[in-house]
Order: sequence, then structure tokens, then C-alpha cells
Amino acid sequence: MYSYNSQTSVTPGSVEKLFTTGVAFSRLGSDFRFVTRIGIRGEIDRDGVLHGNIYIIGGGDPMLGSYRYRQTSPDSLFDGWTKALKKKGIRRVDGRVCYNISIFDEQALHDTWAWGDVGNYYGAGVYGLNFHENMYFVFFNPGTRLGYPTTVTRLSPKNINVLEVNEVTTGPEGSGDNVVIYGSPHNSGRLYRGTVPMGKSEFRVRGAMPNPARQCADLFSSYLRTHGISISSNSMQVYSQPDSMRVVLDYYSSDYYTIAQYTNLTSNNIYAEAIFKYMGYAKYGRGNFVNGSKVVMDFFREKRLEAGGVRVNDGSGLSPQNRVTADFVCRYLMAIGKEPFFKEFLRTLPKVGESGTAKNLLPHLPATVSVRLKTGTMDGVKAYAGYVDAANGDRLAFAIISNGHEVSSAVAGDKLGRILMKIATLY
Repeated sequence: MYSYNSQTSVTPGSVEKLFTTGVAFSRLGSDFRFVTRIGIRGEIDRDGVLHGNIYIIGGGDPMLGSYRYRQTSPDSLFDGWTKALKKKGIRRVDGRVCYNISIFDEQALHDTWAWGDVGNYYGAGVYGLNFHENMYFVFFNPGTRLGYPTTVTRLSPKNINVLEVNEVTTGPEGSGDNVVIYGSPHNSGRLYRGTVPMGKSEFRVRGAMPNPARQCADLFSSYLRTHGISISSNSMQVYSQPDSMRVVLDYYSSDYYTIAQYTNLTSNNIYAEAIFKYMGYAKYGRGNFVNGSKVVMDFFREKRLEAGGVRVNDGSGLSPQNRVTADFVCRYLMAIGKEPFFKEFLRTLPKVGESGTAKNLLPHLPATVSVRLKTGTMDGVKAYAGYVDAANGDRLAFAIISNGHEVSSAVAGDKLGRILMKIATLY
């Protein structure tokens, strides 16, 4: 109906998640669940001693140990695993907890992600064994005056292995979280810079966990020791599942529909990358960025979507080198609209105003019009894409993407919102 610069190849930000979550409905199905396997190897003697090891075989589950839900919290998770081991009669382990992450490669971060992102929770990357959404909390107490140093009071989960350098200072009251955390995977060093607001003790900031898989195994070992199963040795990574391992428990994630809904509603990068890599594993036998990209591009070809100007580097949109055209995004959304899973996919996209999504648009939206969209925001990137349901029953696909604007993100969002309101009031 209308286009402007629609063939220009631009960076989409988190609008990229529309590709990941939509294609996964086709390739995995709404009832798909990630599986984490708990196993043992060795003999259990009459005294309940396992002469061997416990194994955690990662299945890529991004919800494993998530703090957001009671049933996925570390204590709930470990309680279920411990009960399964006790049912086998195990009271002591003459061995260790071993963990395997080989369902995905060990490149948790894409080459093109920004250094200023990857130490923070949203740039934590994804592993074959994820834990606590691959992030930890660090709590700051501000100083008594502007510019004064802060102190770190504690970390959560407890006992995680982080070596901290704190350069965070005190900002004005109400200034919010302006902390950037620098650090890389498998390296426990973390540098904190920026400000936290004056007058608010125990101010919580989220950082990327250095080694989530090992942290999971270490904390599970500690949990076993305090809940009736002693264990003699420290945890260890293994690079294959032992042939003689006996399965004690298959732990299932929530269904894919639930995960996709959460991914798009909160724009969660960890969930998106887990879906992306798992699609690569399911199709090509190895979960990595290259194979995830191949699955998405395969879908485009299958649907005869000419993809000139499109580059898919990752599943979340964190790469500044992802490329789309507004024309392609609209054609993709139209193609998804013809799929049998479309109603489920549509429900994963938040309505304007839900949970703060594009809330600046809500006062201007006619009551007879419904808009579901995915937003995208990066440095110099602002994007809206999704569907408008008009009062007369028509459904319109739209994509509005700005790159390289010189105004603030908020001002850019307002300007994009004006365009969206024009679309929403065409009828």
C-alpha cells in the first residue's frame, strides 16, 4: 500500500527476533521442549555410594534455573534432580558432577557483538548448558554524595566465581541503572563502570555470568552436599556423553510457544539465541550461529522470499551487521500470515501498550484498531514491525526502520510512531 526506501538494506535490531521465533514454529513446533538429561555412570554399592560420576547433559534450555519462575529457580531445579538421585538409592558420590555442553559449539558470542554489550546480561551469549539465564545480580550501595564511589554488597546466586573491579560512582537520585559491565565468557574478571542512583541501597544490576555451565555444576554439587548426598570431587566438563551412562531424569523445559511468547514480549536475547542454535542443531547436527542462519535462510527460500539485502548473523538481533529491507520484513510477515501456526505466532507479539511496549503510541491509537509489533533498539537503530488489525477487519503488515538518526532513541521512537499511527488510521 505504501513504501519509502523499502529496498534499503538496514540493521533491524531486535526485529530480527521475528525471523527466529517465526521460523522455529515451523521447524520445531509449538509443543517442542528442550531436554536436559541427568545421568549416572558407575556402580551403587549397598551403602548407597555411587562409585562414579553424575552427569548433566545440556540440551540448550534457556529457562534452566531461571529466577523468573518458581518452578525453574535453582532451588526448585536442584531439588527435583536430587530427589531423582535419591530414588536410585544414592547417598554419597565417590566422584564428581560432570557437565556436557556439546549440543552447541563453545562460541557463546557472535564475532560481531559489541564489547560494551557482552559483559551485560543482554549480551551473555548462549551455551549448550545455560543456567540462571546466563546472568547474575550485583548489588550496589551508592555513596553519600554525587560522584562518590559505590560499594558492592553481594552477588546472586551466592558463591558464583567473579573477580570484580568496581569503578561505579554515585549518580543523581532517580537516574537509574547506568552501569556497563565488561568481561568475556570463561573469564571470571568483571569490570564495573558507570553510575547508580543516590539514595537507593542494594541497587540491583544484571551482568553476564562468566561460565554458566560450570556454575550450574558447581552449585548443584553444593546443593547435593547440603541436602543429604556428599560428593568427593569438584565438578568437571566432559566433551561427550559416556556410552555407559544411565539416565536418571529427563528434565523438560516449558513448551516452545511459551518460550517464544516470553522471547518476543521481553526481547530476551538469550532465549532467542538458544532457539536459533537449536534449530541449527536439529537440522544440521551442530548448534552454532552458522547453522542457525542456514535454517532461517532455508525457510526464506522454501517460501520463495527473495532475500536480497538480507543478512542473518544471529537470532537475537544483537549483531550490528544483521541486515534487512523493510520490503523483505513485510513480505516475510505476509508469508507467516499464511502458515497454520500464525495465530500462535501472532500471540507472541505484544500489543501496543502491553508491558510498556511502545507505550508512547497507546494514547494515539484508535480504540477500534489493534497493533501487535516487535520493537528494535540499538545505538542508532530504531525499528517497529508487525501487524495492524483495522476496524474493517483488514490486517496490514508493516516495517518501519530507522538507522543512523541523530536524535535520541525516544525522539526517534516518537517519529516512527507517527508513521505507524498513519498506517493504523488508514480506514
